Amino acid sequence: MKISSNFDSGNIEVISVENPENIQVKIRKDTNSNKHQWFYFRLTGAEGYPCKINIINASTAAYPYWENYQAVASYDKVTWFRVPTTYKDNKLVINHKPEFNSVFYAYFAPFTYEQHLKLISTAQHSDVCILESIGETVQGRDIDLLIAGNPTPEKLNIWIVARQHPGETMAEWFMQGLIARLFDEDDAVSRVLLDKATFYIVPNMNLDGSILGNQRFNSLGIDLNREWQKPSLEKSPEVFFVRKYMENTGVDLFLDIHGDEEIPYNFVSDMNGIPNFDERLKIIQEKFLNNWMQICPDFQREHGYPATPPGEANLNIATKYIGNTFKCLSLTIEQPFKDNNNLPDPVFGWSPERAIKFGASILNSILYIADDLR
Repeated sequence: MKISSNFDSGNIEVISVENPENIQVKIRKDTNSNKHQWFYFRLTGAEGYPCKINIINASTAAYPYWENYQAVASYDKVTWFRVPTTYKDNKLVINHKPEFNSVFYAYFAPFTYEQHLKLISTAQHSDVCILESIGETVQGRDIDLLIAGNPTPEKLNIWIVARQHPGETMAEWFMQGLIARLFDEDDAVSRVLLDKATFYIVPNMNLDGSILGNQRFNSLGIDLNREWQKPSLEKSPEVFFVRKYMENTGVDLFLDIHGDEEIPYNFVSDMNGIPNFDERLKIIQEKFLNNWMQICPDFQREHGYPATPPGEANLNIATKYIGNTFKCLSLTIEQPFKDNNNLPDPVFGWSPERAIKFGASILNSILYIADDLR
């Protein structure tokens, strides 16, 4: 038997793989960081063996919320299904009998750099899409920006970004669904939206971290979602270039797509707490969130983060900084690593397919509040 992770987004360190019923591994720390969480590896040579994979440093993970968590597995890297996983004695234990000689295990279904490039390349074939490279990451990769619709002064400027935290791969699955629908010329909602607004879309803010198999940081150990007040060209160019472009276009709506390790629901971190949060923004926010909840049963408002007291929002966070600076609706959308407990799926849990549909659904609610945004 062999375990490997020397591939795009891979992350694991092998301790012992001699006994299939007592495989010992640990999660490698994010690059230039002391924190770890994301794992993604391949097991070969174990077909038909009842394997017990012990992740021995699960208790010291950045977010050790392993209760009711089930790892995902795949034989073809297309279909990802949940496998029995328990947390006991400070170890995360995956129990699985592979049906084939090669099987992949991951924290959540990966969205690799090759998939990202395919997403970008497919999108640029749309007649309403412009692709721009607006700068480079720390390691010199292009920061891709998709512009949907012809920019004019009369139109709204809507910005949507994802994967500031690279291990939150459900965020780019969400973007895949949103992008596919937005560029569908037969979709009435998208056609009307593109008459009203120009969309600026960054499907992956943290390409370096994604490829390196990081959960939260870029290649220098920087959390991009804590860099928005003072981004550094040297340490956080990903934020620097996106914020600079935003300053030129203006922002009427900003959405930042994420994943949450603990809470088994889809929810939003709202604008409450930013200094410029006023009655107008409160009304728009409520209108948007209530509409999305009505049209999409996968979204809910009962479970989420505690409310931020007035004036105490952390303005280093993207949505707080953008909402306060541009006085626009600005929301962080969180999806679960586990499952949506309101609509559980014992085989797949929260999955790429569900994230794709979830991303597509948000366009209805954007249209619903479009005329209120400016």
